Amino acid sequence: MKIIIWTGLALSLLCLGGCNNLKYQVGGTVTGLSGSGLVLEDNDGNNLGVTGNGTFTFGTGVKNGDVYSVTVATEPSNPTQTCTVYNGSGTIDKAAVTHIIVTCTQAGQFAWVANQTSNGISAYAIDSTTGFLTQVAGSPFAANGSTPTGIAVDPNGQYVYTANNGSNTVGVYSIDPTTGALSQIGAPVATQSGPVALTVDPSDSYLYVANQASNDVSAYSIASGALTEISGSPFAVGAGPIALRTDPGSNYLYVANYSDGTVTVLAIDPSTGALTSISGSPFGAGAGAASIAIDPTGTYAYVANNGAATISAFTITLDSGALAPISGSPFSTGSDAESIAVDPAGAHIYAADATAANEIAAYTIYPSSGALTSTGPSVGAGALPIFVTIDPAGTFAYVANGNSNDVSVYSISTGTGLLTAIAGSPFAAASGPRSIAIH
Repeated sequence: MKIIIWTGLALSLLCLGGCNNLKYQVGGTVTGLSGSGLVLEDNDGNNLGVTGNGTFTFGTGVKNGDVYSVTVATEPSNPTQTCTVYNGSGTIDKAAVTHIIVTCTQAGQFAWVANQTSNGISAYAIDSTTGFLTQVAGSPFAANGSTPTGIAVDPNGQYVYTANNGSNTVGVYSIDPTTGALSQIGAPVATQSGPVALTVDPSDSYLYVANQASNDVSAYSIASGALTEISGSPFAVGAGPIALRTDPGSNYLYVANYSDGTVTVLAIDPSTGALTSISGSPFGAGAGAASIAIDPTGTYAYVANNGAATISAFTITLDSGALAPISGSPFSTGSDAESIAVDPAGAHIYAADATAANEIAAYTIYPSSGALTSTGPSVGAGALPIFVTIDPAGTFAYVANGNSNDVSVYSISTGTGLLTAIAGSPFAAASGPRSIAIH
């Protein structure tokens, strides 16, 4: 009897014309799921029930060279949620697909405000029907670092993070799911110099911190809320990074650099969270680039240029993350916009015009081009409205007024996008409210 030993070369030759029959798994991560009954479907008609947050994989693989496509077949209920798939389609290229992101949202339940002057975090329960804010028992909660300026909540609503500008740290807090109260987790985590803003990526895997004084971004992996700095961190960006956002698919990180009026774009390694500057980065914006927003489809990016009283608008190149100016950009705001936010429908953008007007302006986004036009008259806010955010359902806008120490709340008119102050607004905060996170 002869024994034949196949070498690696021989095996590879055998694969010529035959290895395309190999099948590769398709999967990703679900975040924000609190309801029941979510069902995903692939383009072969295979259904996959998802019962909780975390990774998922379809049982049936896809051949190399074939197209895959994942969609939501059934939305969650009890509570009712809307789930959106990102990175959901493509062609198999000799590797499993693991970076599909399914993000589930519902009306905001809680809001947390970083109060930089009083070194605390105000916490509120949100009435999902009226937008009314009720302070949580024990609020404001003491920060575990000095001068908390930035605040973020993870997509699963389990943890709150603060950028402590005065102590060069990140604070970590667990959230009571019933009350919204905060409890500190461990010691604050060191950053570089002057952390001012932070964001959690949509897969709930990584936290990124803009360090304004050291001109870089600190990056951390997340495990049960705890942070571990990623190899290679911090990553260099432009001068004076002050705001940052990922695209909805967690493929790129966009950083607004205040001092040089640019946007740095960094590719995110989905396996490690490490950052790599893309070709052409940084991209020019305007004087005093102070805030950045990405539309919910990941098609457009907007930058508030505080020093130029404009909003720069860009299309995002799908395959590279690069920014290309939209015709007519930059668009005049008439005053020095400090912060901008896009509603979850991608129909309107809101600007906190802090320095000049103490008002909130609304703009309509043309879906075919991403260009902006005024939605209607601005509405009054408190003194120094420095941060604006929209609740996940797109029903209310929340604004931190830095000098009047309160939060203004507005209902958003369906269709028109116009703002109307709700009954009871503004709501008292502690001293120096600087940013808001909602879940």
